[in-house]
Amino acid sequence: MRIFGPLAVLSVYLSFLVFGAFSIDESLRQAFPIIEPDPGHTKLRLSREGLKAIERITTPIAAVAVIGPYRSGKSFLLNQLLSLSCDEGFGVGHLRDTKTKGIWVWGAPVELDIDGVKTSVFYLDTEGFESVGKSNVYDDRIFALATVMSSVLVYNLPETIREADISRLSFAVELAEEFYGRVKGQDVAFEPAKLLWLIQRDFLQGKSVQQMVDESLRQVPNAEGNKNIDQVNQIRDSLAIMGDNSTAFSLPQPHLQRTKLCELKDEELDPMYVKKRDQLKAVVSSMIRPKIVQGKSLNGKEFVSFLEQILEALNKGEIPSTGSLVEVFNKGILERCLKLYNVRMGNVGLPRSEESLHQAHEDSKAAAMLAFDEQHFGRHHAKKSAEQLIEEIDKVYKNFVLSNEYQSSKLCESLYTRCEEKMDQLQVLRLPSMAKFNAGFLQCNQSFESECVGPSKTNYEMRMMKMLGKSKSLFIKEYNHRLFNWLVAFSLVMVVLGRFIIKFILVEIGAWILFIFLETYTRMFWSSESLYYNPVWHGIVATWEAVVYSPVLDLDRWAIPLVIIAGILLLYWRCYGRRKNGSRWILPLYGSQKDDRRSE
Repeated sequence: MRIFGPLAVLSVYLSFLVFGAFSIDESLRQAFPIIEPDPGHTKLRLSREGLKAIERITTPIAAVAVIGPYRSGKSFLLNQLLSLSCDEGFGVGHLRDTKTKGIWVWGAPVELDIDGVKTSVFYLDTEGFESVGKSNVYDDRIFALATVMSSVLVYNLPETIREADISRLSFAVELAEEFYGRVKGQDVAFEPAKLLWLIQRDFLQGKSVQQMVDESLRQVPNAEGNKNIDQVNQIRDSLAIMGDNSTAFSLPQPHLQRTKLCELKDEELDPMYVKKRDQLKAVVSSMIRPKIVQGKSLNGKEFVSFLEQILEALNKGEIPSTGSLVEVFNKGILERCLKLYNVRMGNVGLPRSEESLHQAHEDSKAAAMLAFDEQHFGRHHAKKSAEQLIEEIDKVYKNFVLSNEYQSSKLCESLYTRCEEKMDQLQVLRLPSMAKFNAGFLQCNQSFESECVGPSKTNYEMRMMKMLGKSKSLFIKEYNHRLFNWLVAFSLVMVVLGRFIIKFILVEIGAWILFIFLETYTRMFWSSESLYYNPVWHGIVATWEAVVYSPVLDLDRWAIPLVIIAGILLLYWRCYGRRKNGSRWILPLYGSQKDDRRSE
C-alpha cells in the first residue's frame, strides 16, 4: 500500500489539467449503458448503444470503474471526477432502490498523454451490490467484469471496511494470483486493475485510511478452525501481497445535506472535500495505464471484442470464476500448441513402426507442452487447460495411429501384391530356371522386409511367408516335369533342324540320342521319381541352368530375339552363303556326296 505525498499528487494533477480534454462531439457527452442485466437479473448481456461510443476510438483505451454497495454515491463520485453536474453526467438517485442498472460508460473519453502515448480514458459506473431483488451471483458478475475490464478499480466504501467488503475481493485476488503473477512482457494475458480503496466518511480524526486498510487485512484469529474465516484470511494474505498494486485514499462527505448534493456548487461544498476530491482526481489519473491484453494495448474495437470474450466466460456456468477466464485466455494458446503438435507429427513420414510413431508422438507432445508452459495464463486453474491440451493431443494421436495403420496396410498390400505377381510370372517361365526363381524369390523377400513398415508388417509377413512357401513348392514340383518335357521337345526340334534345315548329320544324331535317352532309357531303367535324384539328371540340370540363366544373360528373356536372329542367319547362310562360297564343312552333311559327284 502507498499514500501519495501532496507534491506528487499536485504535480500529477497539473499534468492531468494540461493533457486532459473532452470530446468535442456533443452527442457523446452523456452516459450510455454497455452492460445490461438479463430479464432474470442473474446474468449480463451487451448493450450495443454504449459500445458504439467505444468502438469509434482508435487510440489505446483505459477504463476507470467505480464499484461498491448500492446508494454509496458512486454515480455522484464519477460526476465529480469528470467535473460534471448531475444533470450532465451519470444519473444520481436518492431513492432506496439502485439507480444504475448493469454498467454504464461516459461517452466522451478523457484524453491523457501517458508515457508519451495518447490514451482515451473511459469512466464506468457499475450497479451497486447488495440491493433488493438481486442474487449474489449477479453482484459477483458485475464485480468480476469491472475488475477485468478496468485499468483502475475504485472500491467505493462508506464509513469503514467490513468483512463482506473484503470477501468480495476474492475474485480480484484470484485474478491477481492467476494472471498478474505471470507478468512476462508479451506473455501477459492482461494486467488486472489497480485497486484504489476509497473510504468516504464524515470524520478525519483518529485512524488514517491506511491504518484502517492495514487493520482490515490482518489475520483474524481462528482457534476453532472455521472454514469461512480461513477463506477470508487467505484473501487477506493475498491482498497484502498485492500491496504495490493497490492504494488507499479517504474522502470526507461533501455536505451534510446529501439529498441536495446535485444542487450545490463547489463553493457550497465542504472545502476539505473539494481539496481531497482534487487530490483524488490526480491520484486516479496517476494510476491510469492503457489496458494491456496479451502484450498489446487495445483500441476501441479490440476493447469491445475483449469485453465480449470476458462476458461470455463470466456467464458460463452458475457462478463466475477465474477458471472460466483462464480458459478464454488459454484458448488461443491451446490452438497454437495443438497446431505445433500437428505440424511436428505431420513432418513424420508415414507409415512407420509403432514404436517410432509413439516416440515421435512423445517428442511432439513434449514440445507442445513446453510451449504451453511458457505461454499459458493462470497458475492454479491452468491445470485444467493443460489437461484439455493433453486430451486434444491424444485425440489427434489416435488419428495418426489410424492413418499409420492405413498407410502401413496400403504399402504392405502393394508390396505383397507385387511379389505375388512376380511369383506368378516365375511359375510360367518359357525356359524354367531354378536359379532365376530363387533370385526372384530372394529379391521379393528382401524388398518386402526392407520396405514394409508399420503395424501391418507382422500380419503381412505371415501372409508373405505362406505365399512364398506355396509358390516355391509349386515351382519345384513343376520344375523337373517341365524341364523334362522341354528337353524332349528340344531334342525333336533339333532332329528336324539337323535333318531338313541345316542338314547337319551330327546334330541329328545327337538329338536322336537325347530323345532316346529321355523317352526310352529313363523309362526302362529309372522311375519318374528316381530320375530327378540321379546324378546324371543333376548334371543335365546344372548344364541347363548354366545355359539358361546367369547374372549376365537371361536366356528366358532373350530366347525369342536370339531364335529370330539365329533363324535369319541360318536362312542367309542357306540361301546365299553356300552358293557364293560353296560348302566348306569338314564334318559330313546331307547331300555332300551328290554334290561332289556332280562336280566331277
